[in-house]
Amino acid sequence: MEENGQVVPPTAPNGVFAVTVDEKGRLKLPASMLAYLEGFGEERKVFITTFDELEARIYPISVWRETAKRLQEPSEENFEILEDLAKVAAHYGKDVDVDAQGRLTLPDTLRKTMSLEKDEARLSCFQNRITVWNSAEYEKQLAAARNNLPEKAKLAKRKGL
Repeated sequence: MEENGQVVPPTAPNGVFAVTVDEKGRLKLPASMLAYLEGFGEERKVFITTFDELEARIYPISVWRETAKRLQEPSEENFEILEDLAKVAAHYGKDVDVDAQGRLTLPDTLRKTMSLEKDEARLSCFQNRITVWNSAEYEKQLAAARNNLPEKAKLAKRKGL
């Protein structure tokens, strides 16, 4: 969707979704995530990559183009960091079509590095992309998020959340 030349993202589904990666490396998107991707008005094409080898990122193709542009913007500070991230994204990344059944095939190198083979994975939408974790990494990050939860809840309360 575009408004004044800017991509206006559709409303992302809430929550974390458990999915299975099959023996061919395919991941079936939940219907709400498929509708989310289709809301960008593109032909079911996504770019899948990682920046940190801990979480995969599924970008609608227009969002990826904007992200790639930002990675290439000249910047005196952080230039080397952004250049490294661009290299990692290119190494693991691939344009992928979502098939008629709502499945996409994770790139081989990314799938093997992140242990996303024949396993359960978790999906969540964040910042106009879908994030994918293997189940062990998701549980590890959830445990870290739960650390000191009462203090975090107090902060949220002070912020009116």
